[in-house]
Amino acid sequence: GRRAVMGGARGGARRLSATAPADDTAAPQVEEKEKSTRSGSGAYEQFRDGISDDERQSVNESWDKIMRWSRRVDIHNAKLEDVLGATNKVAVMGGGSFGTAMATLLARNKADLDVVILCRSEVDAAAINNDHRNTKYLPAYELPSSVRATTDAAAALGGADFIIHAVPVQSSKSFLASVKQHIHPSTPILCLAKGLEVGTCEMMSEVIPAGLGRDQPLAVLSGPTFAVELMQGLPTAIVAASTDEALAWRVQRLFGSSCLRVNTSTDVVGVEMSGALKNVLAIAAGIVEGLNLGNNAMAALVAQGCAEIRWLAGKMGAKPETLSGLSGTGDIMLTCFVNLSRNRTVGVRLGRGESLEQILGSMTQVAEGVATAGAVMTLARRYKVSLPVLTAVARILEDNLDPATAVDEIMNLPQIPEV
Repeated sequence: GRRAVMGGARGGARRLSATAPADDTAAPQVEEKEKSTRSGSGAYEQFRDGISDDERQSVNESWDKIMRWSRRVDIHNAKLEDVLGATNKVAVMGGGSFGTAMATLLARNKADLDVVILCRSEVDAAAINNDHRNTKYLPAYELPSSVRATTDAAAALGGADFIIHAVPVQSSKSFLASVKQHIHPSTPILCLAKGLEVGTCEMMSEVIPAGLGRDQPLAVLSGPTFAVELMQGLPTAIVAASTDEALAWRVQRLFGSSCLRVNTSTDVVGVEMSGALKNVLAIAAGIVEGLNLGNNAMAALVAQGCAEIRWLAGKMGAKPETLSGLSGTGDIMLTCFVNLSRNRTVGVRLGRGESLEQILGSMTQVAEGVATAGAVMTLARRYKVSLPVLTAVARILEDNLDPATAVDEIMNLPQIPEV
């Protein structure tokens, strides 16, 4: 009969009969594999057979109801004001990655829309105008030809139907004071910045009117978004929050597209506090990564951080459903677990032993969580809330606590019931 030959690693070749298994375990392994395949198939058959015809019909009817509701909403929306169609000019204050990405999104939504980015640097503005690229922050992506840039505030802001605020939180108040004469009092400002102002602990919905010296129509946009994925046209969802429900709806109609869903909310506090505090939590998550503490620790830390955000934001008036939505859970998941996050990167490098000065000195964009962490300490005292994870980040950033020591302190806190 036919013979099979197998070479041993040390003992030379061993001749084996083709009618016999290659070794004592080969046959059981084959049988086990076949058994596994059969059991997997059987599990599917059990699942399929376990669903009755009535249950299948119920599921199909439910899906049909969702589709009918969706079509009714589409018909209703088609009769509403065409906000994008009525918009001729949008100004973007700030030439960073997120502002550029949102400018690009709008320009793609409407080819003849005039989109103007107000830059600080003549070099950056020239690159956008001549090369159609933001060479500093998004060099790999070509911008639509209708996106232009200038350093002239009057030229950028004058006549705008909407103004997007994409300036870092800590410089927002002084920046707005310097350009307020060019902003019409009735022009809505749509804020992309997430964070709390150091010293005052003010949210952006408080910083913007303070900087302008007057009330202004205002909406804040937040949610799990990375600029590069917006540039790539990948599916994204955000929330637009305003105390003026009609303005939130207009923002939804302005930005909504096949690649961007925009939910609306009137819970400005919930949306802002979620967006601000998740940056601090992302630094903590990065520290866990940098210390190589494992997945168990990461999950436990983020869960604790989510609870702390809920405690503080709830004391400030946020709605629970907001904290479990896009600006809360959604943004936390993205920022804490994905390497593209600047705040998470700060934490990783801290955990690996770098100083904050070294880290910030090498970064080209702002990690808002660094400044916001200090404000969290103040708010924890003001609202009498215990925030061990979030306040530990502030202590680490102030060089008052070693990251490894912080972990030991948190692990040795009193054992408590789940809350």
